[in-house]
Amino acid sequence: MKKFNVTGICITGKHYMVNIDRKLFSIMELIHDGQYFTINRARQYGKTTTLVLLERLLMCTPGYTCISLTFEGMGDAMFNNEEQFCQEFLIQAHEALGHTDIIFAEQWPDESVKSFAALGRHISKLCRNSKIVLLIDEVDQASNNQVFVQFLGMLRSLFLRKASGKAGTFHSVILAGVHDIKNIKLKLINDGRHIQQDEHERQYNSPWNIAAKFTVDMSFSATEISTMLLEYEEDYKTGMDITTIAEEIYRFTCGYPYLVSRICKCIDDGESSGGWTISGVQNAVRIIAFEKSVLKDDIFKNMENNKAIYEFMYKMLIEGYNKRISLFDPLVERCAMFGFISVDSHGNAGVSNKIFEMAMTDYFISKENSAAGVSNLICNGMYTEITQGGKFNMELCLRKFSEHYHEIYASAAINFLETHGRMIFLSFLKPLVNGNGFFHIESQFTDMRRMDVIVDYAREQFIIELKLWRGERAQGKAYEQLLNYMKSKGLGKGYLLTFDFREEGNKSPKAEWVQVGSKKIFDVII
Repeated sequence: MKKFNVTGICITGKHYMVNIDRKLFSIMELIHDGQYFTINRARQYGKTTTLVLLERLLMCTPGYTCISLTFEGMGDAMFNNEEQFCQEFLIQAHEALGHTDIIFAEQWPDESVKSFAALGRHISKLCRNSKIVLLIDEVDQASNNQVFVQFLGMLRSLFLRKASGKAGTFHSVILAGVHDIKNIKLKLINDGRHIQQDEHERQYNSPWNIAAKFTVDMSFSATEISTMLLEYEEDYKTGMDITTIAEEIYRFTCGYPYLVSRICKCIDDGESSGGWTISGVQNAVRIIAFEKSVLKDDIFKNMENNKAIYEFMYKMLIEGYNKRISLFDPLVERCAMFGFISVDSHGNAGVSNKIFEMAMTDYFISKENSAAGVSNLICNGMYTEITQGGKFNMELCLRKFSEHYHEIYASAAINFLETHGRMIFLSFLKPLVNGNGFFHIESQFTDMRRMDVIVDYAREQFIIELKLWRGERAQGKAYEQLLNYMKSKGLGKGYLLTFDFREEGNKSPKAEWVQVGSKKIFDVII
C-alpha cells in the first residue's frame, strides 16, 4: 500500500501525491518558449519532486532531451577552479544522459575542456539545432562559490549569442533552490567573495538577469489536496468528507506542501486522534505546530542568525506591524524567500500559514519568558479551574488574567506595556491551552491597534480581540469588527480584551458580558 511521504522525493506508485499536472504544464510552457528561469521556494516545498516529474514529462515529449543534475552532496572540490568544475559538469551530464541516449551521452566527456570558454564552445557544438533542457537542483550548495557565478555568466553569454544566431546552447535552463540566483553575485560581493569592477557591475550585471519571471504557484490549493485524499479514500474507504477535510488542511497550511503531507501522515499513522475529521486535522495541527522538525529548525535558525528577520517577524506577528511593505525591500524579500511571509499585490503581508504562526508565536513566547526568567505563569489550581470538565472557560481565563496583570504589571512603564502587553497575555494563555488545544494569531487582520487570537480547544473555538484603548469611538468600531468576525466564524460569543494605558483617574476597568443583538461579547478593560 502507498504511504504519505514527508522526507525526500515523492515517488508515483509508492506515495500518495497531489496531482500537480496543471503546474507542470505551466512550467512546460516556459520551456517551450526557451526560457531560462529559477524555481526558488522555501525548504520542503516540493522543488525536487517537481523536477523529477518534469524530467519524466520531458522524456515523453518528442524532440526534447533532458539533462537533470543536482549539486547536493557535491562538496567543495567541484568548485575549486574552472577546470574541475568543467570536467565534473561534463561527467554529470554524461551520467544523466546515459539513462536515455547512450550514443549522445558519449559525446559529452572531453578532457581538453579546462575553461569556461572551452566549455561554452563544447556546449554550443553539442546543443546546436537540438532542444536540450538543463535542470540543476540544490543550487544553494554552490551559492557561495565564485566559480558558479562564472558558470552562470557563461550560460548567459551563450543565451545571448544564441538569440543573435551566433551559437547553440541549451534550449532551456532551470535552476532550483531556496535562494534567488539572480542576486547571487551581490551576495558574494557582500560576503567579500567577489571583487566588483565598479558600481555599475554591482547594480546591473547579474549573471542571471536573463531569467524569466517564474510565477507558477507551487503551493497546493484545496482542490489539489482533494486529489491526494481521493486516492487515499479509494484504498481505505474511510468515509471522510474529502472536500471538507481538504479545506480544513488548507486552512492551516495555505497549501505548504510539507505541512499538507505531514498532517495527512499524522492522521494515517494514528498519531492524531479523531481520524479523517475536522477534529482529527486540528489534533494533527496541534502536534505538528509544536513538534521538533527540520523545517522548524531551519525557521528558527534563520531568525536566530539574523536579528533583522527576528525583529521584523516579531513586529508583524506580535506587535501587529501593518505598514505596507514592498518585495523590493531586501529584508521583506528574504523573509518571503524563506517562506515566512506572503505579500499580496497591494503590499499587505502576513505569516505564510497558521502552523507557522503558532510555531513562531510559541518561539517568541519562550524567548521572551526565558529572557525575563519566567518559567510558568499558571499554577495547577488555576489550570484546573479554567479547564474543568475538559472545557475551556474563556471568561474565567480573562478574569484571572486581569487579576494577574494588575498584580504584576500595574506599575510597569507605559511604553513597556504598549509594546509587550499582548505578549504578556499570550504568555499567560499558552500553558492553559497547549494541553488539549492551540491558539493562533490571525495575522491578516492585525494592525497596530488590534489583534485577533483564535483559540481551538476540545472542539470549541474562541475569538479574542486584543486592542489598545483609543477612545469610545474606536471601542465602538472594535465591537463592530469583532461582531463581523464572529459572524464569519458562525460564533455567538466573542471576547474583547482592551489595554487602557491612560492615567489612573481616567481609566474605566471592567469585565462584563454585553448583549449585541443575538450575540454576546465579554468586554474586559484592564
